[in-house]
Amino acid sequence: MKSVLLSTLYAGVSASLLIAAPAAAQNSNVDKRVDRLEQEMKAVQRKVFPGGSSRFFEPEITPEAASPTTRSTTSSAVSDLIARVDALERSLANLTDQVEQNDFRIKQIEDKMAAAVPPVSTTPGTLSTTPSDGSDAATTETATATPDPERVSGVASIVMPDTGDAGEDAYIYGYRLWEAKYYPEAQAQLKKAAEDHPNHRRASFAKNLLGRAYLDDGKPALASVALYENYQELPRGERAPDSLYFLSTALVQLNKKTDACRVLTELQDVYPDAASGRLSARIDSGKAAADCS
Repeated sequence: MKSVLLSTLYAGVSASLLIAAPAAAQNSNVDKRVDRLEQEMKAVQRKVFPGGSSRFFEPEITPEAASPTTRSTTSSAVSDLIARVDALERSLANLTDQVEQNDFRIKQIEDKMAAAVPPVSTTPGTLSTTPSDGSDAATTETATATPDPERVSGVASIVMPDTGDAGEDAYIYGYRLWEAKYYPEAQAQLKKAAEDHPNHRRASFAKNLLGRAYLDDGKPALASVALYENYQELPRGERAPDSLYFLSTALVQLNKKTDACRVLTELQDVYPDAASGRLSARIDSGKAAADCS
């Protein structure tokens, strides 16, 4: 759009100057202003359209040789030319100002983009992780080149079974880590077991125990996400009812007792057999903890 406007403006001015050139020849001051304006206009065009084709740049205006007829041109023609040149000067000043403002805005945008990209710094042997949920307090885990040898030895003592059933072995290994209270390691293993064996019957067990491992690790927000996902994704899974119960526990810890009561009611509605059977005592304690009426 700028190129069309500039070309039209420049072509119009050029035509006007060609028509009035005989009068301009009688006024050296006007000639100098026209020459200067041509140069400035070209400079502005090159700034706005760097590398533009030659079609954006008109040739130099060369006044025709003065004849006896042109010498008799009235002063009104000269006044008209001066008025046109004044208008061109104002347009050129506005265009120059606009170009400078655009350059300033572009510089501001570039500075903001540069500031938005944080510098990358890496310290060998150190890794910081922050939970993606917004409810638990941020936890920073630092892994050094020399980890706690007692913990390393303890985790290494937990052996993964090898029964030939990969899904079963993956879950049992996660269960053993959780039972030994190596909660971060258990979380990683249980998550992997569920992801690697989504169709195995132990997937429901792994997802439910993952939520419990988060609870035991003091992360109720992460626990609520894992437990709810197990109920939603595997509603027919063997541990889906248990996930609703532990979800209510997580909600109580998050001070969402009303929601916890709703979850327990849904547990009773969706899984009446489990609610009145093996989970009956837990539901009663859960309602008491949530102050359900």
